[in-house]
Amino acid sequence: MREWVAFWNAPNSIYVSARHRDVHYRAIADDVRAYVPSPDAAVLDYGCGEALHADRIAAACARLTLCDAAPSVREHLAQRFASTDNITVRSPEEIDAFPNGSFNLIVLMSVAQYLAPEELDGLLALFRRLLAPDGLLVVGDVIPPAVPATSDAAALLQFAWRQGFFIPAVAGLVRTVFSDYRKLRGRLGLAHYDEAAMLQRLVYAGFAVARAPGNIGHNPHRMTFTARPA
Repeated sequence: MREWVAFWNAPNSIYVSARHRDVHYRAIADDVRAYVPSPDAAVLDYGCGEALHADRIAAACARLTLCDAAPSVREHLAQRFASTDNITVRSPEEIDAFPNGSFNLIVLMSVAQYLAPEELDGLLALFRRLLAPDGLLVVGDVIPPAVPATSDAAALLQFAWRQGFFIPAVAGLVRTVFSDYRKLRGRLGLAHYDEAAMLQRLVYAGFAVARAPGNIGHNPHRMTFTARPA
């Protein structure tokens, strides 16, 4: 995980254009917002990344806590949302110290693939403690074992066609072949879970769980799971 944090902490070209970055985070924010249970909810977005449109989620809840392991990402988030009163930015170490039942909704979006299984299990145990008794955990963008990398590329191109950045997406896919991300992914790999395996991990962590009808974000080949304290 440390090597992935170092990657996200430095400038990278994972997004093919400013348009790609903007619509990517807007789509995620709108999907997450749909899970906010009430206007007085406390929400944690753990491993939030750049979260450009976190204010869209904050508008639907009482308190939004953004957490990312990369210091530069947290710095940019704090600057971007300095004037949004109900958004705070915290490190993972700070989240560890929060009291039991602090959140009504916790979101882990596109993070599980970068964690070793024991790291994921540790996070799920933390989330079980941090969730209110009637709270909801959403684990999104889980990669199944049978999904090839070409499916990710196809999903990106379809998204790019709909959102108006198709040509930069094609060029970006070519750049990715030679990118640091591709090299790091090839060396470290990504964690994959089939539906049964992810359900089992969540149940073991103390949740009643189900697979959501659709995935958060643009990639329909990946999975999202919803879980409540059992």
